Amino acid sequence: MKLSIVIVNYNVRYFLEQTLLSVEKAMANITAEVFVVDNHSVDDSVQMVKERFPQVILIENKDNPGFSKANNQAIRQAKGEYILLLNPDTVVDEDTFEKCIAFMDEHHDAGGLGVKMIDGSGKFLPESKRGFPYPFVAFCKTFGLSKLFPKSRIFNRYHLGYLDENSNHEIDVLSGAFMMLRKSVLDKIGLLDESFFMYGEDIDLSYRIKKSLYKNYYFADTTIIHYKGESTKKGSLNYVKVFYNAMIIFAKKHFSGTKGKVFILMLYLAIYFRAFLTLANSFIRKMALPLLDATLIAIGLYFLKDFWGNYYFKDINYYNYNNTFLLINLPLYTMVWLSSIFFSGGYDGQNQLRNLLKGLFVGTLVLAAIYGFLDLEYRSSRMLIILGALWAFLSTFFIRIFLHFIQYKNFNIGHHKISNLAIVGSKEESDRVLQLLQKAQVRKNIIGIIGAQSQAKDTIGNIEQINEIVRIYKIDELIFCSKDIPSQQIMKSMTDLGSHVAFKILPEKSFSIIGSQSKNNKGELYTIDIEYKVANTTNKRNKRIVDVLSSFSFILLMPFIILFFNNKINFIKNIFLVLIAKKTWVAYQNTKEDLHNLPQLKTGVLYPSDALDIDINNEQTIERLNFFYAKDYSIYDDLEIIWKGKANLGRVLY
Repeated sequence: MKLSIVIVNYNVRYFLEQTLLSVEKAMANITAEVFVVDNHSVDDSVQMVKERFPQVILIENKDNPGFSKANNQAIRQAKGEYILLLNPDTVVDEDTFEKCIAFMDEHHDAGGLGVKMIDGSGKFLPESKRGFPYPFVAFCKTFGLSKLFPKSRIFNRYHLGYLDENSNHEIDVLSGAFMMLRKSVLDKIGLLDESFFMYGEDIDLSYRIKKSLYKNYYFADTTIIHYKGESTKKGSLNYVKVFYNAMIIFAKKHFSGTKGKVFILMLYLAIYFRAFLTLANSFIRKMALPLLDATLIAIGLYFLKDFWGNYYFKDINYYNYNNTFLLINLPLYTMVWLSSIFFSGGYDGQNQLRNLLKGLFVGTLVLAAIYGFLDLEYRSSRMLIILGALWAFLSTFFIRIFLHFIQYKNFNIGHHKISNLAIVGSKEESDRVLQLLQKAQVRKNIIGIIGAQSQAKDTIGNIEQINEIVRIYKIDELIFCSKDIPSQQIMKSMTDLGSHVAFKILPEKSFSIIGSQSKNNKGELYTIDIEYKVANTTNKRNKRIVDVLSSFSFILLMPFIILFFNNKINFIKNIFLVLIAKKTWVAYQNTKEDLHNLPQLKTGVLYPSDALDIDINNEQTIERLNFFYAKDYSIYDDLEIIWKGKANLGRVLY
C-alpha cells in the first residue's frame, strides 16, 4: 500500500463530500486507502459517507476527542508507506498524489511534504509554507510586522514570505490541512501529540521531524483548494484562545530556560492583545450603525427642541433653562427608539426598512405611554415626540440608503444586485445546476454556459476563453461542474481570474453547490436543504425575549398561580433555569430518532404536542410536530404552547 489518507471531519458534510470525490479521482493510479474519522458530527456526515463512499474506512467517535487523537486513531490502522493528513474542506488535483509521492520517493531525506494551497477565491494561502514560531518570529506575526513587510527575511519568517510560492523549498512547518508524512519517520518520532486539541499539532510534529534530521518540503508543483474557516472562524475569540494556547503548549514542550519563559510571556500578551482586537472589531461591526443612528437622532432632537420652543412658545431657549430635556428626555427618547429598532429586527440585515419603520412606530407608542407617567417637569411636549419620530425615521432611512449605495451602487435597498452567473461544464451538468438553483430558490442572472470543449454548441464560449467571457459579460460568479472540468483547470481559472469573481463547484452526483470567498467566514452553500425559521436571527432573539418575559410574568403572578401546579418546586426551578438560559420554555420533544437534522435548541420544558388536547405517543407524529415547529416557527407558537400547556410548566427536566 503506497498511501493512507486520513481525513478528520467535524460538521462539514458538504465540503467533506467534495473532498472525497476529488480524492477518488486522485487515487486512480495509485494503491491507497482512505480513512474518515468523524468527531461526533450532527450534520449527517456519517450517513453521507456510508451511503456515498462505502469503500472509505469510517471511524465514528461518540464525542469530539480533538484533531490529534482522531488522526492517531486512523494512523494506527494505516498500512500505507506514506500517510496524508488531509482537511475535509479541501479539493485536490487529479495528479496531486502521484506528484507528491514521486517527490517523496526521490527525496529520501524528506520526512514531510506540504503543497501550494489557494483559498476559495483563488488567493495563495501563505500558511502553505511556514517557519517555526520562535519568540521574535511570533512577535512579528502577533503585532503585524509580518504583514507590513511581507517579503522580509527578517520580519516575515512565520510565513517565509521571502520564498517564491511557485518554487519548491525546504521549510520548517507543514500545514495540517495537507501534510504528507513518511510512515517510517512517524514510527521513529511518534504520532501527533494528543495534548494539542486543535492547532499547534502540525508545528509540533514538523519540529520533531526536523529534530530527527529529516527535512520538511514545500512542494509547488501541485495546487489544492483549501476552504478556510469551515471549522473555526478566524475572527472569533475561541480561535484566539485555542490557537495561542496551542502555541503555549508548544513553547513549554520545546523551549526551556529564559528563552522559554520570554516566549510564553509573549504568547500570553498576544492572547490578550488579539482578544482585545477581536472584541473591538466585533463591537465596531455590530455597533457602528446603532451608534450612527443614536448620534443622528440625538442631534435632530437637540435642534428640534429649539425649533419647537421658538415656534410654539416663542422662546428659542424654552427647553434650555433647566437642562431637563437634555439630561432626561433626549437620552430617554433615543434609547427607546434604538431599543425598539433592535427588537424589531432593524439591525438584522433582512427587511431592514420594514423592521426599521415598525421599530420606530412601536418606540413612539412606548414613549407616548411613558409620557403620561412622567412628572410635569419632565414632560417636554407630545409634539416633540412626534417630530422626533419623524426625524428619527428620515435620518435612519437616508443613512441606510446612503450606506447601501456605497456598497452596491444602487438605491434599491433591501434588494442586492442580482449577480451575473455563468456555468462552466456540459449541457447536462449545467441543466442540473439550474435545477438546483431553482429548488434552492437562488436568484441569479444566468448569462449562459461556458463549454468544456471548443466545439461545444449552445455556449457563450469555451473554458479557454473564460477570461474574455468574464470581462465582456461582467460575470460576478462562476459555477464549475467538476464532472466535466478537471480540478487543475478549475484552480488555474480561479488563480487567473482573481477574487473579484465568486467561485463555486458542483461535485459529480452531488446535490450541493459549494464555495467560499473568505478564509475568515464559513463557506457559501446552494443546496435544497429546508430553511428553518426557528434558526432565523430575529426569531432566535424573539424566542429568548418570550422566555425572559414569561419567566418574569410567572414570578410576578406567583402568589396567584402557584396553587395550580402539582410540582411547585420544579416549576420555580424551571423559571430560573430559563432565565439563566440553561433551558427554554418550548423546544422539541425527544424521540427515539435523534434531532440532528433540526436546528439546535436548549432543552425545553414544553413541547409542540403540549398545545394539543390529546396525548401523542406515536413517534412519527412527534417527529413531524418537531419538524413543523422548527420550519414554521413564530413567537405566537411559543405563547400558544405555554398557554395551552401551562399544566406542564412544572415538568421535571433531565
